[in-house]
Amino acid sequence: MDERLLRELTPAVINVLVGRGVDFATAEDAVQEALVQATRAWPERQPDDPKGWLVTVAWRKFLDAQRSAASRRAREERVEVEPPPGPTEQVDDTLQLFFLCAHPSLSPTSAVALTLRAVGGLTTRQIAQAYLVPEATMAQRISRAKRTIADVRFGAPGDLATVRRVLYLVFNEGYSGEVDLAAEAIRLSRQLVALTGDEESAGLLALMLLHHARRPARTRPDGSLVPLAEQDRSRWDTALVAEGVAILQDALGRERLGEYQAQAAIAALHADALVAEETDWVQIVSWYDELLRLTGSPVVALNRAVAVGEADGGAAGLAALADLDPALPRYAAAAAHLHERAGDPATAARLYAEAARVASNLAERHHLARQAARLGRARRG
Repeated sequence: MDERLLRELTPAVINVLVGRGVDFATAEDAVQEALVQATRAWPERQPDDPKGWLVTVAWRKFLDAQRSAASRRAREERVEVEPPPGPTEQVDDTLQLFFLCAHPSLSPTSAVALTLRAVGGLTTRQIAQAYLVPEATMAQRISRAKRTIADVRFGAPGDLATVRRVLYLVFNEGYSGEVDLAAEAIRLSRQLVALTGDEESAGLLALMLLHHARRPARTRPDGSLVPLAEQDRSRWDTALVAEGVAILQDALGRERLGEYQAQAAIAALHADALVAEETDWVQIVSWYDELLRLTGSPVVALNRAVAVGEADGGAAGLAALADLDPALPRYAAAAAHLHERAGDPATAARLYAEAARVASNLAERHHLARQAARLGRARRG
């Protein structure tokens, strides 16, 4: 290879690249790379047009360098606009969508229904069952809600109390059999607590964890329900219980009691009993009193009557039940349980059968029917 020829051609090749618009320093770098390649290739076969060969290779080296630099700049620009590394749960799109669906322009009922449909993935039929209304009515309600928020900006704030109600309804739907929904409700509730630091949201999360801890013991292999008093408590998830109790204690320590904290306190008392007979029903009644004061809910009053029956006997429970509307959901089931505790199996059997006929959940219906059959067999025996 003729090194003298390479030295002679170098200025001319640089001038060609400069003439094509390449700055002098860049042209020098490109030509130097072409010369390196020439020292490797020419000993085997020197080209017929050495200058043309060097110009072609140097130009390609220049273009490669330009493309590489452009790619590097693009990567750097993408990194600059990316969010900083770290936890991302607080900006989860699903939680933002919950807040959008809980927009103040919607009634709480419509907001809950829309969110269950749009975010929770429930069918219109499932939502209608939760509200005890015809499916067509619920479909119209959801459609109106969609139209109401059609032009709402995504970042507009929603109502926190409505978001909590939505999460708990989604969890309860999951607790009836949709494991995925229950887990999703817990995941989103963790995010809600991290986002708001709100003690009532923490109470909701504690309540979910305490209920979810019982899941392994709630059903038999055939899918039938196991009542709380009959559950194998060794199958309860103690880690979830401990986490739920710790979250609840922290929330209660702020002394701003809300309904979810009160419900979680009741669940914690159940979890604290190693066997059903050790359940502190007197304390549970006290917490139901607080919950009734907070909500005024007839459903809470119904559950309180059952707790009174456990604490003070079936007759006391029936007295607490006397002022409530028999049309309440699960009224017949509660009355059946209290009549059985009061020593009236005939009335209890009739009420269990009545409750089974109106139960919307198949597993619950079968459980109530078995209770009626059990008492019927006992009477005949």
